[in-house]
Amino acid sequence: MEREDRVETLSEAECLRLLSTVPVGRVVYTEHALPAVLPVSFEVLDGRLVLAVRRGSATARGLDGTVVAFQADLLDPVTRTGWSVLVHGRADVVRDADQVRRVLRSGLRPWVGDPEPLFVALVPELVSGRRLFPTGLGAPGRTALRP
Repeated sequence: MEREDRVETLSEAECLRLLSTVPVGRVVYTEHALPAVLPVSFEVLDGRLVLAVRRGSATARGLDGTVVAFQADLLDPVTRTGWSVLVHGRADVVRDADQVRRVLRSGLRPWVGDPEPLFVALVPELVSGRRLFPTGLGAPGRTALRP
């Protein structure tokens, strides 16, 4: 039986820091009145998550002006350690030309190539996360996987 002290609840600041250490997460949105989940490349910029999607895609249409969930993690299946972060918030297409140029300079691109990617900004409203430690070692040991 696993001990409950293997799980540490993370602060919002730590969640956003951890998100900035991985390039891919999963966005959860509604498509044709059903839940859809898609892996997307993203960056944390100015406290927002900026997702890169293909212009004109069903994903782009499903994200603009909607409330979505976003999840990213870094887990080690051998040691059963790592972290997971969940973000809920409103997503909107980035339309400001200066902001689009800034994101383009960062190098963010969709996983599926697109010469003119579309960027969607997610403003975090609810942020939660957990870190998992090895069996028998609680949060004070800080021996879990840490990027």
